[in-house]
Amino acid sequence: MDMKTASALRRLRLISAPEAVSFLVLLVCSVLKRTTDFNAVPVMGAVHGLLFVLYVLFWADAWNRAKWPLGRAALYAALSVVPFGGFYADRMLRRESEDVVIAARARREDRADRDDVVTG
Repeated sequence: MDMKTASALRRLRLISAPEAVSFLVLLVCSVLKRTTDFNAVPVMGAVHGLLFVLYVLFWADAWNRAKWPLGRAALYAALSVVPFGGFYADRMLRRESEDVVIAARARREDRADRDDVVTG
């Protein structure tokens, strides 16, 4: 994996928590709409819809770049529609993106070391 993969994972991670919060707020607004005169569902629905579409786009890009197996891709997709799932996805993606960055740096250092041996 390369730095573009790490960037795709980071984008997905950055949208997962706000998408999860918007989903929870939308659920609260739905309950309030039915129990009070407060109706923020149209506004929160639009906000959540936008964040969900961004999540799906970033998920597809991350799946393509990271070459996830179908099970992992399905897990991240399912976490977007489960309350609090986005927070769990955020933690998993943080670990995965850190691993990608570490691996990319190690490969870069290994190449630099091999170049030093060849030229040195």
